[in-house]
Parts: sequence; C-alpha cells; structure tokens
Amino acid sequence: MGKLFKTSRIIMIITGIIIAGTASAAENGAIATEIPEASNTLFILIGAVMILAMHGGFAFLEVGSVRKKNQVNALNKIICEWGFSTIIYFMIGYPIARGINLLGPISEFTTGNGVEYVKFFLLLGFAACIPAIISGGVAERSKFWTNALAGGIFVGLVYPLIEGATWGRFSNFLSSEDGWLATIFGAPFHDFAGSVVVHATGGWLALPAIILLGARRKRYDSTSIKVSSIPFLALGSWTLIVGWFGFNVMSAGKLSSISGLVAINSLMAMVGGTIVAMIVSKNDSGFVHNGALAGLVAVCAGSDIYHPVSALVVGAIAGGIFVFLFEAETEKWRIDDVLGVWPLHGMCGAWGGIAAGIFGQKALGGLGGVSLFSQLIVTILIITTCLIASSVVYGILKKTVGIRLNEHDEIMGADLAIHSIQANPEEAL
Repeated sequence: MGKLFKTSRIIMIITGIIIAGTASAAENGAIATEIPEASNTLFILIGAVMILAMHGGFAFLEVGSVRKKNQVNALNKIICEWGFSTIIYFMIGYPIARGINLLGPISEFTTGNGVEYVKFFLLLGFAACIPAIISGGVAERSKFWTNALAGGIFVGLVYPLIEGATWGRFSNFLSSEDGWLATIFGAPFHDFAGSVVVHATGGWLALPAIILLGARRKRYDSTSIKVSSIPFLALGSWTLIVGWFGFNVMSAGKLSSISGLVAINSLMAMVGGTIVAMIVSKNDSGFVHNGALAGLVAVCAGSDIYHPVSALVVGAIAGGIFVFLFEAETEKWRIDDVLGVWPLHGMCGAWGGIAAGIFGQKALGGLGGVSLFSQLIVTILIITTCLIASSVVYGILKKTVGIRLNEHDEIMGADLAIHSIQANPEEAL
C-alpha cells in the first residue's frame, strides 16, 4: 500500500511538471506571437506620430514665408485641415483607397494590438499632406472655408482614387508583378514612399488653384513681397526633415521590413538637395532649406532600391530643379506660388517617380525591378488627373462662392479678417 502511494505521488509530480511545462510552452508561444504584433503596432505608430509632427513643419514653413499679418492663418489652416482630413479620410477616403470600413465593430480591428487603427493613422498622414501642400501655394489670399472644402474633396475622393490605384485595393493593374504594366514593360509602377502618389499629387493639384487665384496684391510692384521670418522657415524645414525619416522608413509597413537602405538614401538625397540649392542660389537661405526638402521629395519613390550615391545624385538634381523652376515660375511667368509648392512637390515629385525608373536599375547600382516606361506612364496619368480635378473643383468654386479674399480683407490680412487676432496681440495694444 505504501509503495502504491509513493508511486502515485511520483506520477502526480511528473504529471504536474509536464502540465506546467506545457503551460509554459503555450505561454511562451503566445508571447512569441504577441511581441511581433505589438512591435509592428508600435513601429507604425511611431511613424504616424513623426508624420503628424511634419505637419507642424508645414505650418512653420508657411509662417516664415508669409507676411506677419497672415501668420495666424497659416497656423490655423494646417491644424484645421488635419482635423477635416481625419474625419473625411476616416469616413470616405480610407474605405475607397483600402476597402476597409473602420465604422464597423471595434472587435474587428483590435486584433494584432489594434494595428489596423495605426495603419489608418499612418496613411492619414500621407492623405493630409495634400491640403497642407496646397495651403503653401495659395497662402495670403485664399478664403479659409472654400479652400478647406476643396481640400476635403481631394482627401475624400481624388487622392484615395490615386492611392487605391497605386498602393491600395485597385493596385493590381499598375503596381503588381503580374499587372498590365509589368506584363508589357517588365516591371510595375514603383513608388515606395510617395514621390508621385503624395507629393506630385499635392503639387499638381495646387497649380490650377494658384493660377485661378492670381497673384497677391502688389506682388509684382517694384518692392516685391518678402518672407517674414527666416528662423521660422528654417524651423519648418528642419521639422519636416526629421519627420521625413518616419515618412520614408515607416513606409515599410511592418518592423520586419524596415530597411537601413531607405534611411541612408533619404539622408543622402537631403544632403544633395541642400548643397546644390546652396550653390545654384548663391547661398540663399530660403532656397537652402527648401533644397533639402526637394531632395527628400525626390528620393521617396526609389529610396528602397537606390545605391546611396544614386540617392545623392537624385536629391542634387531635385535641389537644382527647385531653385530654377521657382525663379522661373514666380519671376518670369509671374505665377505667385508663395512657397513654391509646384516646383518643390509637383516637379520634384514627378522627377522622383521618373528617377526611380533610371537610378533603380541594376546597371546603375540599384536593386532593379523597375521600368522607366512604367514610371513615366503612371506619373503622367497622375499629373493629368490632378490638373483636371483641381481645375474643375476650383473653377466651380470660383464661379459660385469665390475662392479669394476681398480686397479689404487681403490688405488687412487674413489673421484679422478671418481669425480676429494678430500673431503678436501684445504688439497691437
């Protein structure tokens, strides 16, 4: 009887050890699954927050580039447009682009530590760039609410169709390995972080608005309008530069796909754009700080496939493009693009899309998998779509409710006319 009791105890102890070991293994397995999911959520969230910070950069870039009587307006436009974009993209744009309706039960989107929600946050940052880019071009004379309405239409309908056709639910035709472009030209359209999809879209949507608005009053008198604050302009540029590494690197979409190549290429392109803009502009501070942004705009498309030296060249060319075209646009052609959003985002973004088809080739040290023809075709399609959409939207608004401040309000300044306060209220006392 004693032996039987001892044997039973031994069996129970062994069984307990096995059960404990099994539970521990199960727990370790669960942890092994949860850690990557949580890491991906955190990774994307960090990128989303960095892009959110970039919108502060947009704001201060505009604050430094406009006159003091329009600084409050610049700050309010960017944060309010972020708010409008959030609601519109959540309700309309994101379902169009991605086929995901976040209005459904939260139980559908809380798996994987709620990664679907932070993906929306990240992609919202890209979508909200569209009105932020346009804001810089139409600064100092556009009506607040009509411009916000136009931005809402672009974020809710135009941009989601472009996003969906290149990155989202309709992208098989243009961006998949077995799609139409890949079948004909050997490789699909490639835009890793949005040179064309985001920046060129914003810049080319802005151009018709800038032309339809016309130049600011007295812009081309003998005393040309000057920027108000180089320090604020530089602060905006630096904020955008830092945030851009979230914009580009976090475009990987998950932690396991993160690439140091994207980071070094972003750095090299930024440096190339800065140095060439400095040389071509003879060290003009406004051009220097925007030249850095031009390089970053251009590198987005091919940042995951360039050799770092190629990224330097792509960024350098973009820096030169910006200086040359900004001077031609604003001085020779008298298109009053306050922040130069068409050359910076429109043209440098288009250059970035085309450059990916050139410098991404293995013959030039790239990783390959790109076609110059595919890049050209989609870039031209997106530019054409944006020009038509913006001309229609702003054309209708101009004919109906108007898009420009009246003469009295423009002379007084948008700060007092729209927001009833100046940038430095104490100075007005």
